[in-house]
Amino acid sequence: MFKLYSASNLQDAWLVHNLLAQNGIESRVLNENLQGGLGELPFTQVYPEVWLVHKADQLKARELITEFEHPSADSRKIKCPSCAEENPGNFEVCWSCGHEMRLN
Repeated sequence: MFKLYSASNLQDAWLVHNLLAQNGIESRVLNENLQGGLGELPFTQVYPEVWLVHKADQLKARELITEFEHPSADSRKIKCPSCAEENPGNFEVCWSCGHEMRLN
C-alpha cells in the first residue's frame, strides 16, 4: 500500500476515500481512531490517512484530490423545479426542499 493523503479530519478522509472509490480506485482509511490520543501523541501522527492499495493508481488519484481540494467555481444559479428556490449550479439536491436537481 501507498500513503496518498493526510486529512485534517475524519470527514475529509472519507470524502477522499469515497471519491476514489467512485472512480474505481481502491483505497483504505487509516488512523480513524487515533484522534483520541491527541495530546499523548503528536497531532501530525493522529491525522486520518488515505492509502492506495495499488501504487499504479497514484497519478489519477492525485488529480482527483487536486479537484477535491480546489473545486471549480460554478457561478450559475438554477431554480428548483419543486419549490422554485435558487440553488448554486453545482448542487445535485435543492438545499431548501431536498428535491433532486435535473441539469439540462
